Amino acid sequence: MDMRKLFSEAMGTAVLVFFAVGVATLSFGSWGNLKFIGGSAGTSVAAGVVATALAFGLVLLALAYTLGPVSGCHINPAVTMGFLVSRRMSFTEALGFWAAQFVGALLGAGALYAVFRDTPQYTKANTGLGTNGWGKASMIGMRVGGAFAAEVILTFLFVLVVLTVTSRIGNSNMAGMAIGLALTIVHLIGIPITGTSVNPARSFGPAVIVGGTAIRQLWLFIVAPLIGGAIAAGVHLFLVPAESDQALLIPDADTE
Repeated sequence: MDMRKLFSEAMGTAVLVFFAVGVATLSFGSWGNLKFIGGSAGTSVAAGVVATALAFGLVLLALAYTLGPVSGCHINPAVTMGFLVSRRMSFTEALGFWAAQFVGALLGAGALYAVFRDTPQYTKANTGLGTNGWGKASMIGMRVGGAFAAEVILTFLFVLVVLTVTSRIGNSNMAGMAIGLALTIVHLIGIPITGTSVNPARSFGPAVIVGGTAIRQLWLFIVAPLIGGAIAAGVHLFLVPAESDQALLIPDADTE
């Protein structure tokens, strides 16, 4: 296993969690008398949704072009599942990527918590850390069945975009842009439903730090995105036969 790829996946996932989940926490956490752009402490939930969606999309867009030549910039176990099921990586490689992604997410969430806890306005119980959830943890009170279905569908769309635009029929120069926009789109609809996971590692790191309801509901945000990623791989294999499909997110630097 190439350690550069594992380091790339861990670092990329940590960066995504720190910056994008950080924006989500600022937008929707309770910060006492401070007023931000969304949630209970802010003035516009819609603005918070847009800001958070853009944060996830733009961070991933930047990382795709930065880390893509090293590891393919999956930084998401559901994307790795898609690559595995579509036979674009081995099971051993996938296991290494998954381990790196979960470790990176935990490091990113830990760093974010360490920064936020240095202000008296932050409390883990009230402000949280951008965790995902259903029921009382959902903006619209979505029940578990709807939350599960939403996560499968949103992940399906996102991973299908990733697999297709990085395939032999895609344009590698524009792949990062398409992937970043796809992540933005799924967040625009998903944030009010579950907070939007579509990424088991992104859910794992904050949930472990916050605990409580977030850790009890974590199973859904691991299982549903992995199912969505596997379904996307099946559809991708039908649309784009796998035998000539060798690309990662951006062509590997060693092959250029």
